[in-house]
Amino acid sequence: MTAMIRFAHSRMAWGVLALSALSLELAALYFQHVMQLEPCVMCIYQRLAVLGLLLAGIIGFLAPGIRTVRLLAASLWGFSASWGLRLAIELNDMQQNPSPFSTCSFLPDFPSWMPLHEWLPSVFMPTGMCTDIPWSFIGITMSQWMIVAFATYLLALLLYAMPILSKSRN
Repeated sequence: MTAMIRFAHSRMAWGVLALSALSLELAALYFQHVMQLEPCVMCIYQRLAVLGLLLAGIIGFLAPGIRTVRLLAASLWGFSASWGLRLAIELNDMQQNPSPFSTCSFLPDFPSWMPLHEWLPSVFMPTGMCTDIPWSFIGITMSQWMIVAFATYLLALLLYAMPILSKSRN
């Protein structure tokens, strides 16, 4: 258990979180700009959730020995992973059960003080439809792969928090 706690408090653990999120972001940009797959608004929101995971990894990496920094990073990790999982499940439902009455919007609902789709349209402007399934690998769609990814991030957070939770029960 102490080895797990040491790893959870190490820069390496936070680096793994940051690098895995960066890999997902780069993959999303590859799908969009090289494979010409158009992201929908739900894909853009999931991209933001992954950016939240990347930011959590960077914050934790910068000061893994400071408890409040770890708490901030872990909170952002949990929020981003759970929000991303909710979005991925919702998108998968839209794709598997398309309905003309349940569609996603054409423009993201960013705050007026942070219109990311206007500042960086090549990354944050949705151009696809949510009900389209443009890609799959071994019969699993991209939204289903994102369910796996976000669930894995939540499981990793649980493993990260388990030593802390078991210590507080004693």
